[in-house]
Amino acid sequence: MEVFLTTERLVLRRFTAADADHLEELDGDPEVMRYLTGGRATPREVVESTLLPLYFDHYRRYGDLGWWAAEDRTGGAFLGWFEFRPPDGDRTEVELGYRLRRAAWGHGYATEGARALIHRGFTELGVERVVAYTMAVNHGSRRVMEKSGLSYVRTFHEDYPEAIPGSEYGEVEYALVAADRRA
Repeated sequence: MEVFLTTERLVLRRFTAADADHLEELDGDPEVMRYLTGGRATPREVVESTLLPLYFDHYRRYGDLGWWAAEDRTGGAFLGWFEFRPPDGDRTEVELGYRLRRAAWGHGYATEGARALIHRGFTELGVERVVAYTMAVNHGSRRVMEKSGLSYVRTFHEDYPEAIPGSEYGEVEYALVAADRRA
């Protein structure tokens, strides 16, 4: 197991092929997927043929910038994942994301992991700007972004093939620039 980062309660590590069951379970929870797909599950075939290969490719291309499996530090239980990757290949700007099992909601894990990633990005990885996106109505995710130091930038509307409840209110972007964090 290649550990990327540890916090007081979390271990973030690289995904392996053995994580297919974890991802299938996580993306199979309609509440977890509510603001992403309207609650539709990600099929196992997509986990194995698309998601895991994407994660592995990011490790090869960007090293310490990618997707990270999150586990409970004491018991090793899979809690979900964090994303900290360059969306367009520019390593100075990374997108922060997170998806946690419902049992992990409300315990501060998302904020703890996000803060640790942001800190490492700015202090060790040469990141200059962190961005995060969610649906405007996803108040839980927006709160994590705010508690992690990111500030609201804008609301925008995407043209999605299938609208999901709440998409009519748009998406929001939050960001934090390294210079602002130091100040």
